[in-house]
Amino acid sequence: MSFAATAVAEPAQPVTRLRECPDCGLVQHVPALPRGALARCPRCGAVLRRRRVDPTGRALALALTGLLLLVLAASEPLLDVSLRGRGLAADMFSGPVALEQHGMWPLALAVLATTIAAPLGRLGALVYVLVGLGMARPPRHLYAVFRLAGWFAPWAMAEVFLLGLFVAYTKLGDFARVDVGLAVYALGGLTLVSALAASVLDDEAIWLGLESKGVTAGPPAGEAPGPLVGCDSCGLVSHATRACPRCGAAVRHRRTDSLPRTAALLAAAAILYIPANLLPVMTVVSFGQGAPSTILSGVIELAQEGMWPLAALVFFASITVPVLKVLSLVWLLVSTRRRSAARLRERTTLYRVVDAIGRWSMIDVFMISILTALLRLGFLVSVNPGPGAIAFCAVVILTMLAAQTFDPRLMWDAAGQNRR
Repeated sequence: MSFAATAVAEPAQPVTRLRECPDCGLVQHVPALPRGALARCPRCGAVLRRRRVDPTGRALALALTGLLLLVLAASEPLLDVSLRGRGLAADMFSGPVALEQHGMWPLALAVLATTIAAPLGRLGALVYVLVGLGMARPPRHLYAVFRLAGWFAPWAMAEVFLLGLFVAYTKLGDFARVDVGLAVYALGGLTLVSALAASVLDDEAIWLGLESKGVTAGPPAGEAPGPLVGCDSCGLVSHATRACPRCGAAVRHRRTDSLPRTAALLAAAAILYIPANLLPVMTVVSFGQGAPSTILSGVIELAQEGMWPLAALVFFASITVPVLKVLSLVWLLVSTRRRSAARLRERTTLYRVVDAIGRWSMIDVFMISILTALLRLGFLVSVNPGPGAIAFCAVVILTMLAAQTFDPRLMWDAAGQNRR
């Protein structure tokens, strides 16, 4: 069941019932929703709220389950390889450790942050907030913890790591016998549980629950009323000029220096994309012989081995997606600078897609991490990560940051669709 919100020019009801669309900037009334319904922005189609049947109980159960599965995945072996009587086992920490030993500490830090730290932070913060919300007197800092949970969300990449693990498994089969460990099944469960937790969580219900129990940052002192502004963290529309009176986040009419920051990040990503594809990402040495491998040559090897679906997946995630992200964001920047009013709704939809798919380009980075950890059998076979891997990882992170920095509301502002 879907409801359309109603645009307003001036607040005719309490501002707590207003919502600014995060994608187009339209300030509108969000109607009271029955359970299971959602409200969409009538102008750009963005989802303003999904009201869940059980916004806290199911999410808490799934988040707790996810934490247990993450602990299991981090403490059990992922894969075991054996070749001519020699064998190695790797867990989720083995890849970062092996990368650090090769001097690739930036890559090791990125893998550790996205596979362990961010999922742990996301699930841990959700459990803390949902348990605290059930207390008679919740801790005053729950609003800050819930904001932190939202910050961790795009960087928690357990599902992408699992796909990278599958690619590594297919490559390992060319060199040694491979046995799947318990951690792989735990990762599969974690991926499913995390998706379910995201689908049942109702952020607005959590914020309203915290507000009803007095868990707010409190109104900023000594500030004169300003224009209506929507909080980027909790969605509250208020007259605050510095900090959101509900969650305490900084209140800004639009993201600070959005266009120049996005342009700078895209320029850096475009420059690094060249060495990321020209320099070797890894070198496989077997019985003293081996040749450097780039991202494209790895795709070709998969295709030559008859693994066309996997080759197509890696090509799309590692080569096509970064290029499309850069070109798409450049188009959005240029059209905004030119104050174009053409295809605003389509451009906004494109932004949502770009923001969602960037994380999947980390497949190659995770694959290299796993191969480096497992193929360390001396003269028999070994994998050495190359400088192209660091450049490629930087491209992925920079394009993700560029998408997060870009404010799609500026497209509608530039076209004269929003009046302040």
